[in-house]
Amino acid sequence: MAAITSLSFSAITQSFEKKINFPSSARSVVSNYDAFRVRSIDSFSVKASNLNKGFVVHCMSTGSEPPPVSETKLKFLTAYKRPIPSVYNTVLQELIVQQHLMRYKKTYRYDAVFALGFVTVYDQLMDGYPSDEDKENIFQAYVNALNEDPQQYRSDAQKLEEWARTQSSATLVDFSSREGEIEGILKDIAERAGGNGSFSYSRFFAVGLFRLLELSKATEPTILEKLCAALNINKKSVDRDLDVYRNLLSKLVQAKELLKEYVEREKKKQEERNEPKKSNEAVMKP
Repeated sequence: MAAITSLSFSAITQSFEKKINFPSSARSVVSNYDAFRVRSIDSFSVKASNLNKGFVVHCMSTGSEPPPVSETKLKFLTAYKRPIPSVYNTVLQELIVQQHLMRYKKTYRYDAVFALGFVTVYDQLMDGYPSDEDKENIFQAYVNALNEDPQQYRSDAQKLEEWARTQSSATLVDFSSREGEIEGILKDIAERAGGNGSFSYSRFFAVGLFRLLELSKATEPTILEKLCAALNINKKSVDRDLDVYRNLLSKLVQAKELLKEYVEREKKKQEERNEPKKSNEAVMKP
């Protein structure tokens, strides 16, 4: 990993200087994502010097150690410099910290179900974002900051979605007896999760499983239990993390509604302030 040195702190925070000033009610909703908040356990060296050009932060990581969280967040901010509305940015910053810690665990190994889960969470989070182009650019910057391939995430998620739409409850859990690309991916996960290789369970993986069930229209309560058993995954962990996911989506909907109401109120106030100006201009015209 290349070292990052002599980076002005003002450059890190520049993209946040033009944030929209949301009302306190909206801020209280979007800041309450305790379930997705992870304390950084990475250690890193920070050297600061008060130079004429401003406060300077030096972040260093060695090739033999995983990069610190600060380096991943810095890569994201460097790749995407435009301001992100707080209702989205609050959760994005929490998620990138969490995913950094997942990404650099010794047992971590990328898989398509994890990718499907992350893509699902990201698309739900960014639903309604003002610009589709910006939404995709943020996705690219986010995944690249983790030293992974955003195209692979999208491609693998799409493959699993297309496969799941062709499955029934029975065929979904019976993947081990059949051949195919996706079946092979699931068999590999089951083998590694069973102890024959590196596997690190995560909330994104749980969401990926939920998405498979959703697309295959597997509504029977026992199907999730059977799928977890086939994959050698602890169902209690999946149930817990799916509750966290649903809670996150619920809070996000509330935050977006508050934001919408706030923007509409501000727009109306601005129109009311402009009315006297228009009247005066009309009177002054000959």
